[in-house]
Formats: sequence, C-alpha cells, structure tokens
Amino acid sequence: MRIRATVAAVTGALALSALAVPAVQADEKPDAGLSVPSGAEVFGDGSGAPAAGARAARATEVPVIKKVVVNGGKDIVVGTKSKQKVTVAITASSPSGIADAFAFLWHGHIDEVDGFIAPTQEFGNCKVSANPTTSTCTVSITIDPRSDDLWTSSLAGTWKVAAGALAATGSDEDFIWNDTQAKTRVQRFSKLTVNASPEPVKKGKTITVTGKLTRANWDTNTYKGYTNQPVKLQFKKKGAKSYTTVKTVKTSSTGTLKTTVKASADGTWRYSFAGTSTTPAVSAKGDFLDVK
Repeated sequence: MRIRATVAAVTGALALSALAVPAVQADEKPDAGLSVPSGAEVFGDGSGAPAAGARAARATEVPVIKKVVVNGGKDIVVGTKSKQKVTVAITASSPSGIADAFAFLWHGHIDEVDGFIAPTQEFGNCKVSANPTTSTCTVSITIDPRSDDLWTSSLAGTWKVAAGALAATGSDEDFIWNDTQAKTRVQRFSKLTVNASPEPVKKGKTITVTGKLTRANWDTNTYKGYTNQPVKLQFKKKGAKSYTTVKTVKTSSTGTLKTTVKASADGTWRYSFAGTSTTPAVSAKGDFLDVK
C-alpha cells in the first residue's frame, strides 16, 4: 500500500499552497490545484489501473462498502488549541472477506482540494463480524487546529469522506474506492456567556441581560464574536426543571448580546444558540438572579 506516501504528498503540497497565499481573506477558498488520491494509489502501487493482461488472468473481486461512520455520527468540533481525535469506521464485505480499509477527509472540489486531513495510521484496524465476509475497519484521524489541517476558518462546514476497502484475495487489484463515500461536518467550537444585572433586584424592576457569542477562528487561533446571529434569552424559575424562551436577540457586529426584561421571580437567566452548519449549538451556563 502506497497511501502514506500519497497522503504525505497531497498534505505537503496543500500546506505549501496555503503558505503561498498569505492575503487570502477568511471567506475565500484558495485554488490549491490538488486532487484526491485514487483507489489505485491507496491500495495499489500508484501506477493506476492494472494491465489488461493482468485483468484477463482472472475476474476482479470488488468489495461492497455498506456504511461509513465518522466520529460516531457526530459533528467534529474543533477549537483553537486542543487536538481532536476522530475515528472513521468502514463496514465492507467481499466473498473472500476484507483485508483492509482506508478513509480520509477532504474539502473542496475533486480536482481543487483546499483541505485534506489524513489518518495517523497506514492500515485499517479490521474486525471480522459474525459473517466472515464482512468486517468493520477503523482508522484514526487527529485534527490539530494549530497545524495546517485547518489553516483557515473558511474550511468550516461540510467535508467529504473518501473511503475504500480491499478484498482478502491477496491481490491489490481487488478493491473498491469512492472519493465521496460519505460526508461529515467540521465545526468551529463556540462559547456563550450571560450576565443578568443588577442583583439583587426588586420585583417588577428592569434588568439588563448581556452576553457574548464567540467561536474559534482558525486563522488566528483565537475566539472571535459571531455576528448577526439569533440567540434565545431563556429563564428558569427557581424550582423549575426546564428553561422557557422569553425572546430572541441578535448578536452585534462583535458578537455581543444585550436586552432588558422585567424581573418577576427568583430564577436563572441564560442565552441559548441553536447553531449553524459551521458552528455548534451552545448554551450559557446560566446566571441566577435574586428578586426581592
């Protein structure tokens, strides 16, 4: 298998492309001019399709990929410092069984890749199911926001999952490969704060509830305000088990929140954000207000 060399070449070229475009804006996707490795490069010798004579010698056994699950079916959420370890599970079957499976994440167009995240291992860790023709193979992917994995925030959103499987025939020609076998979302970690004041406050008086919605900026490895986003102001009366939405407030140009309401009873105030395709949902911890 030549996948380690192939992946290294793609990742290295992508990093050089990123460094060569320092003026790229946050909402732009550079044309890296890269392409996704083929199945022959992943499971074979990298030379492409086998020779006609080799194909004529016997029938090729093509595995079937039944499903691919990334990160247990959950979105991948990445902040500014901590590495995130993600598992990709490939379930495949073939008459002779499965010898290996592989997968990686990529972003962009098939011939213009601007994001590429490779596994930390060369071969899949395969376990045979009750049916000997079927196996589930896993590969681990570690995403480091301080590396070239996520070099710009514009990479947040939907990523494609390239995956394939190799039949246990002893031939590297017996494989299945799909550049877009599955999809997953890579999101920017979000934070939300709240503060209700003044406290304590007399019943019926006006209180001001402030807060701020921020999310990871992979360009600067800092947290920046998420602008013009609808956020729910919620209240949970003392002794209650759940929150009730009072109103919806939009974040400012810097991600801040501010609104006023009347104090009616002791309880906890919080802001709650539903999330977007690039940013996960988040709720503030909550601020208890004593009403006299």
